[in-house]
Amino acid sequence: MRNLIPTIILSALIAAIPTGCNPQNTQPCPTLTAQTPTPAGSIEPSSTPSPAPNSTFVLSSPEVVEGGTLPKEYTCDGNSSTLPLQWSGVPANTQNLAVVMYTIPGPNQSHWYWVLYNIPPDVQSLVKNVTGVGTLGNNSVNGRTAYAPPCSKGPGVKLYTYTVYALSAPPQFAVPPAEVSRDVLLSAIKDITLGSAELNVYYTRSIAGDH
Repeated sequence: MRNLIPTIILSALIAAIPTGCNPQNTQPCPTLTAQTPTPAGSIEPSSTPSPAPNSTFVLSSPEVVEGGTLPKEYTCDGNSSTLPLQWSGVPANTQNLAVVMYTIPGPNQSHWYWVLYNIPPDVQSLVKNVTGVGTLGNNSVNGRTAYAPPCSKGPGVKLYTYTVYALSAPPQFAVPPAEVSRDVLLSAIKDITLGSAELNVYYTRSIAGDH
């Protein structure tokens, strides 16, 4: 039995040599390399590159950069104009857009100055003092369906945020536009928002204001 073991091993090695292979190097034999089996349930690495990420949804303005100072013209200290805005990288399947301008003056507080919704999906910008685009909601300054410029109480730096929302459908409301506040809009679009982009700006008043 002991003499049969080398014979069995030799037979196995010969059987592993492909037909036509000559161990005397007249026809070189391929090197036999042990293969490590892939564990059951595992996934072998793929050489296929990952798809490129989608374009970033960005909101900007030709009048102020992110983190910059809001020009006086767009406040109650100036002409009370609406800031021109532009956006890019809108998510696929966007069917509607909405824009909000607001500030957080303190804990559990919010003031909003501009609520504009039902903006067509092909619109990529809003000009200064835009009219005829979308539907206006109200503002927290005077309750009107109009833009109200920031007019903070007292001096000091205040942060104001513009947000554009990309929606998969037009928002639906059970109230008229005069009652569409920032909170009402956000509630209506919470399940149809595909993405959003922000522009944050600062303004410092030198005199006391009303709002």
